[in-house]
Amino acid sequence: MRPRRLRTGRTVERRLSREQVLYLRLEAKGVQLLPMSARREIARRIEADPQADVVFLAEGGAVLIEVKAAREELEQELERLERAQSLIGRDPEIMGGTPIYRGTRIPVELVADMLEQGASFEEILEGYPSLDKERIALAQLYVRAFPRRGRPAARPWAKQKPIHTTFHRTGPARRT
Repeated sequence: MRPRRLRTGRTVERRLSREQVLYLRLEAKGVQLLPMSARREIARRIEADPQADVVFLAEGGAVLIEVKAAREELEQELERLERAQSLIGRDPEIMGGTPIYRGTRIPVELVADMLEQGASFEEILEGYPSLDKERIALAQLYVRAFPRRGRPAARPWAKQKPIHTTFHRTGPARRT
């Protein structure tokens, strides 16, 4: 599978087609158990006929791969991702470009971390009343689809001893 390359300035993005993503979905559902030659044939047939509901792998239909259900699941997830992108924005002037919910200054990653740590929707809504359940539910999807890039922020002061300490005397001053 070869992703398409798009150059924007100095960065190069690699993008997969819908058929390639559909094949990856099938891989996750169990196609990876087949031999490599069979997997290549499935990928080739999906690329050749994107609207196929079923892929027959051997003559006489010995192996049948149902593509329709995986395609429908994929379309639903892509719609949810598009919805998340419409509700979430990124502006270098606001919080240094951190993804936030449009119209707020609430970081999406913060809400996703809260959900991951076990916070309920009601607890998050209590702390952030400008959000709704849909926005909260889309936080984890957005964070998985668009992970934070680059190295973590450097904190040179963390877990180090102080470089310089000053002691103050608490008695009368000495004259020399």
